[in-house]
Amino acid sequence: MSKKKILLNAFNMNCIGHINHGFWTHPRDTSTQYKTLDYWTDLAQLLERGLFDGLFIADIVGVYDVYQNSVDVTLKESIQLPVNDPLLLVSAMAAVTKNLGFGLTANLTYEAPYLFARRMSTLDHLTRGRVGWNIVTGYLDSAARAMGLTEQIEHDRRYDQADEYLEVLYKLWEGSWEDDAVIEDRQARLYAQPEKVHYVRHSGEFYQVEGYHLCEPSPQRTPVLFQAGSSERGLQFAGSNAECVFISAQNKPATREQVDKVRASAVAAGRNPDDIKVFMGLNVIVGPTEEAARAKHAEYLTYASAEAGLAHFAASTGIDFADYALDEPIQHVKGNAIQSATKILKNNDWTRQKLLDQHALGGRYITLIGSPEQVADELESWIAETGLDGFNLTRIVTPESYEDFIDLVIPELQRRGSYKTAYEHGTLREKLFEDGDARLPERHAGASFRAHTPSQA
Repeated sequence: MSKKKILLNAFNMNCIGHINHGFWTHPRDTSTQYKTLDYWTDLAQLLERGLFDGLFIADIVGVYDVYQNSVDVTLKESIQLPVNDPLLLVSAMAAVTKNLGFGLTANLTYEAPYLFARRMSTLDHLTRGRVGWNIVTGYLDSAARAMGLTEQIEHDRRYDQADEYLEVLYKLWEGSWEDDAVIEDRQARLYAQPEKVHYVRHSGEFYQVEGYHLCEPSPQRTPVLFQAGSSERGLQFAGSNAECVFISAQNKPATREQVDKVRASAVAAGRNPDDIKVFMGLNVIVGPTEEAARAKHAEYLTYASAEAGLAHFAASTGIDFADYALDEPIQHVKGNAIQSATKILKNNDWTRQKLLDQHALGGRYITLIGSPEQVADELESWIAETGLDGFNLTRIVTPESYEDFIDLVIPELQRRGSYKTAYEHGTLREKLFEDGDARLPERHAGASFRAHTPSQA
């Protein structure tokens, strides 16, 4: 029996400090070059050499201003500020690669669905079907204020809006143009058949949309749908819509529990449990030997900023940890930020010192340290014991973190049969899922909006 193949995304952001903070000061780190095309095209080619499934690019709208009630630490350590637009990177990276997928974060709260549908369809055309959308609703009060709101929309209410947003997109992506609408008949001077292009009418609580989708059908129509939400309401949304879900956990039992909840959400929505691929964020520090890897870890620690990591986490929870003495218990407060982040504080047994210790590497993701064999053992163990499908591999020192993994860990995983030795053909959806279809499966909620007959409007 063949082994389950591990899926792998590089986790990145169009900024300097992403998950692990302080490493822009490392002499081998190139993250301050993020605003150049070469930085991204070189990375894309590197990842394709490693047969990565995708480059997943996070994003935020707003700034981290909760810690010390200011952006001082955020600016000093460049904690996702400055941050540039992720979607504009894709065309350049797609031009120098053939198989690498691109998972792109866009906040639906601040994006008009009609124009967003066109941008994603455009990218799906230009990449020949290699794009995915990471659906986020936002969690920063600073973003809400910057976008003209007096305060952040309530957590569950944001998902109500997201449900309707997806309905609008499905109508545009799946229902406006029939598959055979475009015939490109030069002799008849007929590019698209008018009777096969349908006018979309949507009148809802949040959105009023009337019009034709501006793009002809792209290879995937609907991009691969990514999501990271582990609250009860977030899981309900994922069950109906997500094809890939990102989770963050601190141990295997908790991860297993989260994976099971994700799969149960798919079943509750009438889908198969394996219709959602589940990824976990992860740090890896690898060397030719365990000794070399631990020496590299020790070196990295001298450049990391635990305080920057804490400032980032403060924004995720909405709690200003600077208000607490080092050994004072931090009080859990139910707020409007990321619920999975605040959940760890519920027992009131965390202190600022304990959080600083947890953020010693500038972030709080699980870190695997060791030789290629040791790292491969752990990766296989996480997959086998938790039900995960793959990992979002973060950068610590860039591009070194990815280079080390590709040169040392990938060959070991391939030797064991746990990682592909070549890309599958087709779109991102076809590469990720075994059924080999570029389009959403019929059991997905979006499929019900397809234009099956010329009379459908």
